[in-house]
Amino acid sequence: MARGVWAFDPHSGGKKIPEAVRADTVARLERHAAANFAGLYTRLDVRFRGALCYIDAFTEPEEPDEEFLRVLGETREAFMERLRANPLHLCRLRYFDKDRWSLAFFKYSDMKYEPSVFNNGTFFGTPEEGLDVGAVYLRAE
Repeated sequence: MARGVWAFDPHSGGKKIPEAVRADTVARLERHAAANFAGLYTRLDVRFRGALCYIDAFTEPEEPDEEFLRVLGETREAFMERLRANPLHLCRLRYFDKDRWSLAFFKYSDMKYEPSVFNNGTFFGTPEEGLDVGAVYLRAE
């Protein structure tokens, strides 16, 4: 009879994120974003749930043309406010230890988080390294 083999999955489990780590993570992400992505976002939103940390960014929308607004049936102000309030999902981190997080990249093609590797080629990295991966959406033209 075949026996099951245990395999570690960096995209499940994790540990609940302590309050002190949450505060430190937000501060680290805000510093890193300000130093590396200034001008590409208006604010970051970092949320926590259990072992997970969600990182979103808000951006300033491009000015719509009059024809587009007419088709939508919106005023410029309503259009701009609606887009300003819509977050850009960047990534989700899973906590294992202070500088040991796994990463899931948000895919807009199916609106789901997809397990991913960090730019260092491994399944584990820091919150800042996770932001670097998700920030590809901030650079999209």
